[in-house]
Amino acid sequence: MLATLSSLRIKNLALVEELDWQLVPGFITVTGETGAGKSVILGALKLLLGERAEKSLIRTGADSCTVEACFEVNDCQTLDSQLDGHGLEACDEGNLIIKRSFTQAGSNRQFVNGSPTTIAVLKQLGDLLVDLHGPHDHQSLLSAERQLDLLDAYSHAEGTRRAYEEAWRRLGTLREEHAGLATNEAALDRELELLRHQASEIQAAELQPDEEDGLQARYSLAANSRRLIELATGVAHELTESEPSIRSRLGDTARLLRELEKIDPATAPMVEAHTAAVVELEELARGLVHYAEKLDLDPAQLAEMEERVHLLQSLKRKYGPSIEQVIAVGEQAASRLQKIEGRGAELERLQSEIDLTQAALMRVGRELSALRMDAAPKLSGAVRDQLRDLGFKKSEFEIHLVQLETPGAKGLETIEFVFAPRSSGLESVEFLFAPNPGEPPKPLRSIASSGEISRVMLAVKSALADQDAVPLLVFDEIDANVGGEIAHAVASKMRALGERHQVLCITHLPQVAAVARAHFVVTKEFTDERTYSRLTEVKTKARVKEIARMLGGQSDTALALAKTLLSGKAAPQEKKPAEAV
Repeated sequence: MLATLSSLRIKNLALVEELDWQLVPGFITVTGETGAGKSVILGALKLLLGERAEKSLIRTGADSCTVEACFEVNDCQTLDSQLDGHGLEACDEGNLIIKRSFTQAGSNRQFVNGSPTTIAVLKQLGDLLVDLHGPHDHQSLLSAERQLDLLDAYSHAEGTRRAYEEAWRRLGTLREEHAGLATNEAALDRELELLRHQASEIQAAELQPDEEDGLQARYSLAANSRRLIELATGVAHELTESEPSIRSRLGDTARLLRELEKIDPATAPMVEAHTAAVVELEELARGLVHYAEKLDLDPAQLAEMEERVHLLQSLKRKYGPSIEQVIAVGEQAASRLQKIEGRGAELERLQSEIDLTQAALMRVGRELSALRMDAAPKLSGAVRDQLRDLGFKKSEFEIHLVQLETPGAKGLETIEFVFAPRSSGLESVEFLFAPNPGEPPKPLRSIASSGEISRVMLAVKSALADQDAVPLLVFDEIDANVGGEIAHAVASKMRALGERHQVLCITHLPQVAAVARAHFVVTKEFTDERTYSRLTEVKTKARVKEIARMLGGQSDTALALAKTLLSGKAAPQEKKPAEAV
C-alpha cells in the first residue's frame, strides 16, 4: 500500500467547528442519522483532492476554513519522485501533509508538505491516493485511462506497457527531427543563409570563454594611457628632476641630521630612517618611469584593442548576454548547419531509424494487445462473480477492446505526428455493464443510479484488490436499496478490501458497520443556539447501541441482533427480500 490516511483535521467547514480525526489502517465505517453531517467528511476530502472551494462552505460566523490531511507513506521513493517533479518538498519522516484553506474574502491557498502548490497538483496527487465512490466526481474507475491501467495490472503487462511507451516517445522524437529537416526548400535556404552567417561570424571571432574580463581591464588602462603617463612622469620629475627636486632637498636635510648626530649620537636611528626614506623615494621614481614606459602604447595597438572590445559587445547584443552564450549559439548553428547541408543522408538515417522504431513499436504493441485480450475475459468473469454476490444475479459485465488501425488518436501514418507519452497502445478499452437481462451493456460512466455504480465499483475493486494501487477507497451510499443477504455480501467484501487497502465507508447498513475495524458516529448537537456536528468513535456497549439504532431501535431484540452482528456470527435475515436486478 502506497500510503495510509492517518489524520484529517477540519476547521470551520459547514457544521463542523473543529475536528481532529485520527484514523487507523484497514476498514473504517462512519454512521449517523441523516443530516447529522457525515457528508462534511467527504466534503473535506474532496477539497483536498482539488475540488472547487465555495465560500458558502465556511461555517457561519467564521472568516476562513481549513482542511488538512496527513498520510503515512510506505513508499517514499515513489511519492517523492512525484513531488520533486512539481518542485515540492519530499515527505518528512514518511509523512505527506496536504493542506487547503480559503476565506470569505476569496483567498484560496493549498500546500503540500508546507510548500505552496496548485489545484492541478492536488488533483494529480489525489488520483494516486484516493478513490471516492458514490455520487461524486472523483471516481478514477470511470476513466478509460484508469480502466486500461487496471487491465494491464491484472494481466501483468506493466513491463510491456513501459516498453511500448518508450518506443512511442522515441518514435515521436525521430519524426519531429525528420519533419524539421524535410521542410520546403525556400525555408531551408533562408535558414541555411542565417546559420552560415551566424556560424562564420562567431567562428571568425575566435572567442575564448574567459577573455572578456582581462580585455576590458587592459582596454581601460590603454584608453587612459596618456593621462596615466602624464601623472606618472610628473611625480617622477618632482622627485628627481625639478629645481629644487625632492631628492635635492632631502640632501639638505641629510646634512642637518648628520650634524645633529655629531652633537647627540642618540639620534643615529633617525639618520638611518632618513637614509632609508631617500632610497625608497629613488625606487619610487624609477618605478614610475618604468610604469610610464609600459603604458606608452602604439596607437595601432590601442585601435586593435578597441575594435576587439566593440566586436565582443556586438556579438553579445546579437546572440546572448555572455561570451559563453555566444560560443554556445555558434556551436548550435554549426551543428544544425551540418545536418541541413547533409540533410539527404540525415533524412535517410532518420527514416531508417523511424522504420526500425515503428516496427519495434508495432511488435511490442501486438504483445501488449495479446496480454490484454487474454486478460479481458478473465477479469470480466471475476467481476461478474463479484456482482452475483452483490445482488446482480443476471447482470452482465464486459471489457470491450476496440482495435485501432494505428496507435494513437491520429495514427502513425499521418503527416502530423501527435506526441503522446502515455499512448493507449493498439486498442482502446471500455468497461461495460448491464444490470438487467435484455438491456445492452453500457459504459460505467453512463450508469445513473449511485447505488448501482457504487456496488459495481465494489465488485471491480474486489476483483482487482491485489492490482489496484490506490491506497484509500471511500464508499458512500453503497447501501442504497440493499438488504438481506446482499448486505452481508457487501460487508464481507468491504472487510476483505480492508485487508489490502484503507477503506472508509459511510453507511446505513448495520451489517457493514459491524465488521469494520473502527466505527465512528456523527451526531448533531445544539448549543447556545448554534448547531455542531461531532464525530466520536464507538466501542463495546456504545457500538452495540449504535448498531441497534441502525437496526431500528433499542429493544432487547435489536440489541441482541447487534451483539450477534458484532460477534461475526450469522445473523437472522430480514423479512425484506433482496433487491431484484
